[in-house]
Amino acid sequence: MSSQTTTVGHDEVAALKTVALRGGLREPVKVSCSTLGERLGASSQTASRRLQRLDAAGLLDRDVVGDGQWVSVTGAGERRLRAEYADYRRLFEGEAGLTLAGTVTSGMGEGRHYIQLSGYHEQFVERLGYEPFPGTLNVSLTEAAVRARAGLDSVEGVPIDGWEDDERTFGPATCYAAAVVADGERFEPVHVIVPERTHHDEDQLELIAPAKLREELSLADGDEITVRVTDAERADDPAPVGTANGGSA
Repeated sequence: MSSQTTTVGHDEVAALKTVALRGGLREPVKVSCSTLGERLGASSQTASRRLQRLDAAGLLDRDVVGDGQWVSVTGAGERRLRAEYADYRRLFEGEAGLTLAGTVTSGMGEGRHYIQLSGYHEQFVERLGYEPFPGTLNVSLTEAAVRARAGLDSVEGVPIDGWEDDERTFGPATCYAAAVVADGERFEPVHVIVPERTHHDEDQLELIAPAKLREELSLADGDEITVRVTDAERADDPAPVGTANGGSA
């Protein structure tokens, strides 16, 4: 499938929102392209193309019948709408970041290996400002947190570049600044690390920190924690022009 077919822009998101407002988040709803086009200020042909793109992108399920079509918003579609919602909250309410709840779980032990690879490790030290503990804390998110996770798209993260050695290519990732709260105790700095290519499901979160979080917060598998994500800044960003040496702009 071509990338052009699955491209989703603001017009398609507007159509997705319209379907959701008609109840498509809860159950399939019947729509006609002419009615949808009127709501969107577009022709019925344009409305039909937008639904087709949403379907191709996996944001909408469609069942075309003789006098219209039954449509419903998929899980991916709901996450896209929640990301839009997070952007508007930040715009009008000054909200930056999000809170994710979950329970501590054991991973597959791969975090230790990848974090110590020189191509990643050097970037962590330089861009995050600390040397991470060789391992990750794995968190299984609640259903509500899985839905809220889409808000990560509206939070500023620190990019970790991909790289390669003589044997293979390693993909890029993004690190989001966070604090972990457990049983009234708080630890930071922490970063949520989200690889571009990952085998983890949306309900799994990986955290890195300069110390072993299980020991710092006395955590065991099954313990409930809260991860508070905020905008991240690169530790190696230069000082703004005019502020060095106490100067002013």
